[in-house]
Amino acid sequence: MGIFQNKNRKKDLFLALVTSEKTQLYRIAFAYLRHEDDALDALDEAIFLGLIHLRKLKKEEYMKTWLIRILINECKRILRDRKRLVVSEGIPDTASPYQESDIALQMSVEALPEELKEIILLRYYGDLTVKDTAELLSIPQGTVATRTKKALSLLKEDLTKEEGGKLHENC
Repeated sequence: MGIFQNKNRKKDLFLALVTSEKTQLYRIAFAYLRHEDDALDALDEAIFLGLIHLRKLKKEEYMKTWLIRILINECKRILRDRKRLVVSEGIPDTASPYQESDIALQMSVEALPEELKEIILLRYYGDLTVKDTAELLSIPQGTVATRTKKALSLLKEDLTKEEGGKLHENC
């Protein structure tokens, strides 16, 4: 009877985690994918995979980190699939909901090297701490701090362009 209670306990903890962290999980997916439908699909698939593979989780205290890792892997899979698609449509006629400064920031983040972009997405879009980010990526906290500083420096450099003798203040 103890095995079944432990199994149900893990499942209950997982469902409670998903319920309490759904906003953060969505923000991470959206930061990676930049499309609402894709972010929701990634989140759905990550939750499904997490539930299916819950028995493989050895320590319950790492459940959140484990689920975020599944979500990131799913986002990366969707991005790979996107690259394989040949886009035959032109630019959509509808206006973008983003402000010009949001687009500039998004483009600057996308231009970062992958290891720096991942840190920015997790820390600032996913609201993860240095400790949580380090644990998730299996790197030292000092490395997360260094990469964060480097990425922010590159973003600042990219977004503060000379415009008519003044710094561009809209970004």
